[in-house]
Amino acid sequence: MATPVDPPNGIRSEGKHYYSMWQTLFEIDSKYVPIKPIGRGAYGIVCSSVNKETNEKVAIKKIQNAFENRVDALRTLRELKLLRHLHHENVIALKDIMMPVHRSSFKDVYLVYELMDTDLHQIIKSSQALSNDHCQYFLFQLLRGLKYLHSANILHRDLKPGNLLINANCDLKICDFGLARTNCSKNQFMTEYVVTRWYRAPELLLCCDNYGTSIDVWSVGCIFAELLGRKPIFPGSECLNQLKLIINILGSQKEEDIEFIDNPKAKKYIKSLSYSPGAPFLRLYPNAHPLAIDLLAKMLVFDPTKRISVSEALKHPYMAPLYDSNCDPPAVIPIDLDIDEDLGEEMIREMMWKEMLHYHPESAMENAGFFHIL
Repeated sequence: MATPVDPPNGIRSEGKHYYSMWQTLFEIDSKYVPIKPIGRGAYGIVCSSVNKETNEKVAIKKIQNAFENRVDALRTLRELKLLRHLHHENVIALKDIMMPVHRSSFKDVYLVYELMDTDLHQIIKSSQALSNDHCQYFLFQLLRGLKYLHSANILHRDLKPGNLLINANCDLKICDFGLARTNCSKNQFMTEYVVTRWYRAPELLLCCDNYGTSIDVWSVGCIFAELLGRKPIFPGSECLNQLKLIINILGSQKEEDIEFIDNPKAKKYIKSLSYSPGAPFLRLYPNAHPLAIDLLAKMLVFDPTKRISVSEALKHPYMAPLYDSNCDPPAVIPIDLDIDEDLGEEMIREMMWKEMLHYHPESAMENAGFFHIL
């Protein structure tokens, strides 16, 4: 549970109160009552909370020393800018960003999200039985949320079970947009830092320069296979091993299926792999619905130009009981997320501050009045 504590320097900032959770200090707005810590990750500690003004349950994520690593700071900024524009029932909602006391020197960032119960990774590794209806409903919601993102010109680029939040009645929301990019971003390079390897599309493993929305479809296919089999389909130990596992299951590729590879060394490597006849998905997942197997096979296609699109996947017969194209509006406008990768700490901090002001118009007015007096 959260333990109330005194402020570290003995000076209590107006509108804030202080709690200790997992040996970490939380300096949060007084309207939020922390309940208990619920998660710890590479980017901070998350606690459940209640907004006393609205009685709404929320999750508060503290990103400690947010500017210590410039790449991580850019990742946080990217998520803030994106989530302000994204509004879909299958995408996590960012409810608030707490205003720090000092504009030019704050180090920690507190993000307030809608509260969810668990994530798909926890469900897959649990002993809970997953019926065809469960798999179908989870996949449907993931595809719906992804179609919305793609209509907004957004590639998520890091879809995996841990980034899909679930609540008690099986509602699913996509989260973690720190690696997302607009489809037309100028800097389209990929590094080992980007995209969890097990869910990484072949074109990324092969360092192809051009890629698009089909990278997310591949990740969805890997997640769907994991739902059906309760274990990762391609758990590679490193990049080359990942490619070998893919070829072992999909089978050796024909010449026309590797034409998309623009890196001669990468193409040579694929050709050098021992022949594999492949492993039929029906044999891997004998209890799966035949239509589920058919859709999975259309997602996990080596050549991205031949992979099914999200829109096509939603219209697949497996999705027919759930999908209604009339209830599937696209994003209002495409989003431009052109952030300079070379931004320094001070500029990133200033841009984060401006994002925070969108959630606190009263602070924006105070700042405007202050500058008017100057």
